[in-house]
Amino acid sequence: MPKGAVIRKVPRGEKRRVELIDVAEKMFLVRGFAETTMLAIAEAAGASKETLYRHFENKEQLFAEIISRKARQISGPDAPMARGGSAETVLAELGITLLRTIVTGEASFLFRTVVTEAARSPELGNLFYARGPGLTVERLTQYLSAASAKGELHCEDPKLAARLFLGAVVSQFHLRRLFESNWKPPAEKEISRHVKAAVSMFMAQFGARRS
Repeated sequence: MPKGAVIRKVPRGEKRRVELIDVAEKMFLVRGFAETTMLAIAEAAGASKETLYRHFENKEQLFAEIISRKARQISGPDAPMARGGSAETVLAELGITLLRTIVTGEASFLFRTVVTEAARSPELGNLFYARGPGLTVERLTQYLSAASAKGELHCEDPKLAARLFLGAVVSQFHLRRLFESNWKPPAEKEISRHVKAAVSMFMAQFGARRS
């Protein structure tokens, strides 16, 4: 650790909250949303039901926290958009992080859970979109708007541009991951090649205009 570095002590309540989310995520992945109860989560975490409800109002809110954590990995404070760099670099890093999450992580299993449960629990579907895909769209929209204001890009409708880029990166891979039981995720080389093509296509349409 660098000399003089400040060690942030995690408050006990915050640490316990993270532990509860970790346990809940594992249980949702194994049992599914419908078969996982708040009582079962509390027991698996070695917590009282009162403690769990003190942190999370209901099961839907707990599931939403799991989605929020995935979204922060893609577009949060430590993600590519926050680190800066050229638009091509930021979009490429964002695209690769997003596609890796979609095709190789546990996110696809959470997506399947939502698809299965959303008809019976509309609130779950709404929370999932707002905390996950919707939040990533909003954060990318903000980035594209700022980059356009600085002349790095030319996006007259930043939200439309954000949706087009994210769709180009994940659409077909996401669908295959969700529905093909024997589908083999792409290798790292294929992920990079696909994202590079998506960025090139995006820049051809939305790159800075030369006078």
